[in-house]
Amino acid sequence: MDSSSTAGLWDRLTGIQTAPDLWLVIVTGVAALAAVGPRPLWRLSRNAVTIAHEGGHGLLALLTGRRLDGIRLHSDTSGVTVSRGKPTGLGMILTAAAGYTAPSLLGLGGAALLSAHRITLLLWAATALLVVMLVMIRNAYGALTVILTGGTFLLVSWLAPAEVQAAFAYAVVWFLLLGGVRPVFELQAKRRGGGAPDSDADQLGRLTHVHPVVWLVLFHVVALCSLVGGGRWLLGL
Repeated sequence: MDSSSTAGLWDRLTGIQTAPDLWLVIVTGVAALAAVGPRPLWRLSRNAVTIAHEGGHGLLALLTGRRLDGIRLHSDTSGVTVSRGKPTGLGMILTAAAGYTAPSLLGLGGAALLSAHRITLLLWAATALLVVMLVMIRNAYGALTVILTGGTFLLVSWLAPAEVQAAFAYAVVWFLLLGGVRPVFELQAKRRGGGAPDSDADQLGRLTHVHPVVWLVLFHVVALCSLVGGGRWLLGL
């Protein structure tokens, strides 16, 4: 690739795109809410939230110096991330806390990029993260899910017209913001019924000697604050 091609690619990546009309932002938000709300659709769309959840565990494991052995995604929308290192301490705490907060924080970061009109940068960054995650996937279903998701981002970012790219980007960010809220309420319901004894909140409780409910409240705060803040950015408020 010559220097002019490289410069053109860099300009495309870092360039500013035209913001979509407000009606499109609202429509994509409604579409994302529809994907999160009804149970039949949620059973399918929750796979994308699981990718973000387990990716959050994996990223924090690497950033805190732990050895990431692999990530598995399952057809029931559950997942598991295995890392090696000290079983206690800040690194393990941050790794355990990253799962339920990752979708919302990714959505908030995406909303910040979209508010700055960096649609292409968001799509390419998401594709890059999915490629990195694919390397760490250790089962066929997980690999297929990540490949299909990453392939969709790649096709939209390279082949779709600007209007479609904008609609797709806004729908994805809305989905992360909204989809980050529901799993925390589901976890709360499971714990109330005596289920999920080894949930992230319970693991954090054992690691920190702080009651799991405190961690559950933290997950709620992150999810809801990200939704409010990210929503305001997306709507230009």
